[in-house]
Amino acid sequence: MARWLLCALVLLGWSWPLPAAAFETAARAAIIVDHRTGAVLFEKNADERMPPASMSKLMTAYLIFDALAHGGLKLDDEVPISERAWKMGGSQMFLEVGERVKVEDLIRGIIIQSGNDACVAMAEAIAGTEEEFARQLTEKALALGLTGSTFMNSTGLDAPGHLMTVRDLATLSRRIIQDFPDYFKYYSEREFVYRDIKQPNRNPLLQANVPGVDGLKTGFTDGSGYGLVATAKRGDRRLVVVLAGLGSMRERGQEGERVLEYGFREFQEYVLYREGQTVADAEVWLGAQPTVALVPTKPAAFTLSREARKGLVAKLRHQSPVPAPIAKGQPLGTLEITAPGTAPRTVPLVAGADVARAGVLGRIAGSLAYLVRGAS
Repeated sequence: MARWLLCALVLLGWSWPLPAAAFETAARAAIIVDHRTGAVLFEKNADERMPPASMSKLMTAYLIFDALAHGGLKLDDEVPISERAWKMGGSQMFLEVGERVKVEDLIRGIIIQSGNDACVAMAEAIAGTEEEFARQLTEKALALGLTGSTFMNSTGLDAPGHLMTVRDLATLSRRIIQDFPDYFKYYSEREFVYRDIKQPNRNPLLQANVPGVDGLKTGFTDGSGYGLVATAKRGDRRLVVVLAGLGSMRERGQEGERVLEYGFREFQEYVLYREGQTVADAEVWLGAQPTVALVPTKPAAFTLSREARKGLVAKLRHQSPVPAPIAKGQPLGTLEITAPGTAPRTVPLVAGADVARAGVLGRIAGSLAYLVRGAS
């Protein structure tokens, strides 16, 4: 039972930290995650709860996208701007009290301009008050598995108890990319003009044209220092990088690019078997067919350092012969993967097809063969 539970965790995206290969960063906390597999390529203080500054606007955006996806909002809905939203300090979209602004414009104001006024306007539109919206942020974060995150506001401005971890920010980023591909596009827009005021996207890697970068968010307050959540896609690979606690805007841009390039340079995804691909054929006992294919239900793919790949070993374990009848998808074995410096991983293998029980004559022939040859 424990083995099959482990197998289920692997297929659901369970991942293990990979060796950092002596890499270091100036960030107080950092993490690099492979988007598709969830493999952690590098981490530093990844579970330390820190003020996230405007990086927590990713959670605000997630709740807005969720409301759009479930019909509670529409992009062309108009939201009234309250005095509280208008009075917000810090980065702004420069809204005017009493005006009505389309949801899509407010989304761009939050993502591209990091507007605190736009955040409060959307918080009030969704939850009535910013305080209730903050409660909903924390509730949704817990539902997404962000166990190190609590929210006191919609903006990320420093407040007691408003904390996140870089691991949670990476998980949240992956969920935005995965859950809302139609809205993720806003993160790659380089500028937004509202009320004839043009403001650039604050993501330094996007503005520097670092290859493949198409999101996500920066942050800064006196309590948090300079932070960055960045993602890039190159070919079939996408990485998510989160840095927190840097000392300057310049350092944020330099470290962001350096850490991202390290992830792409030093690690690669290796696909051993694709979903449904035959790993081996198992003999069948008293079946209408002599063998049944053993296949993974999801790709047996792993993100490893180039050095670790050299020592990768895969071991097949399965029952043989397998008594008929056999149902397609029936668990029949495992593929056990080991590589230097990484925890062993196990991929469940299932029957690739139905195999009926043989007829009377077939069962007699199979029994006679067993008497002559013995067990396989």
